[in-house]
Amino acid sequence: MSSSRRAVALELAKHGCRILVNYAGNAEAANKTVADCKAAGGDALAFQANIASQEEIQAMFKAASEAWGRVDVVVNNAGITRDTLMMRMKPDQWNDVINTNLSGVFFSCQEATKLMRKQRSGRIINIASVVGLVGNIGQVNYSAAKGGVIAMTKTVAREYATSGITANAVCPGFIKSDMTAAIPEKMQEEILKGIPMGRMGEPEEIAGLVRFLALDPAAAYVTGQAISSNGGMVM
Repeated sequence: MSSSRRAVALELAKHGCRILVNYAGNAEAANKTVADCKAAGGDALAFQANIASQEEIQAMFKAASEAWGRVDVVVNNAGITRDTLMMRMKPDQWNDVINTNLSGVFFSCQEATKLMRKQRSGRIINIASVVGLVGNIGQVNYSAAKGGVIAMTKTVAREYATSGITANAVCPGFIKSDMTAAIPEKMQEEILKGIPMGRMGEPEEIAGLVRFLALDPAAAYVTGQAISSNGGMVM
C-alpha cells in the first residue's frame, strides 16, 4: 500500500470514519493499515479486489454496505504505472493502465452513486494527477487515464449534483513515496527546479486535502473541481 493511500486512510480514521481498505496483493500491509486505523479512533476492514474488475468492485461495495449499512465517502486512489515513450509502448502497457486508472474509477463511481443516490448524500474524491493536467514525457497512458479521471469527475458532479452527491478530483504533484524515491538523484534535482516551493509534497498534505473534501461542512458547495497540490509546479 502506497504511503499516500495509507495516509488518507489514517487521516479519515482520526476523524472517526469507518474505512474499507482495498488492496491488490499485499495483505500484510493492508491489515497493518486496518489495525492503525482502529488505533487512530476509526473502524476498518480489509478487502481484496482488483480495481480493474467490475465484478470485484461490486463485491467490494457490497461488503462495505453489509458491514456498515451505507457508504458516505469514496476515495478512488488505486493506480499503476507502465512508463515508456509512446513510440515504444505495447498494447498491454496501455491497456493495463487505462483499465486500472480510468475504467476502475468509472466502475467505482458507478457503484458509489447507486448507493449514494438512495441516501441523497455522498462525497466522491478521485485521485488524479498533475500530469492529467499538463501531460508528461513517457507517461502517455498514465496522463491519458488521469486526464480522463478529471473529465469523468466533472461529469459525475453534473449528473448527481441534485442528488446531494459531490465529486471532486485531487491532482497531486510530486509527493514523497516509494515511487519518487526510486527516481535517480539527478532527475530529482531537475524536478525540484520546476517546483517553486523547492520540495516534494508530503503524503499527509494530500490526505488533509482529501479529508477536507470528504468531511468538512465547508466542502458541501465544492463539486466538479480538479484541485492540484503541487507546490506551484502547475498554476
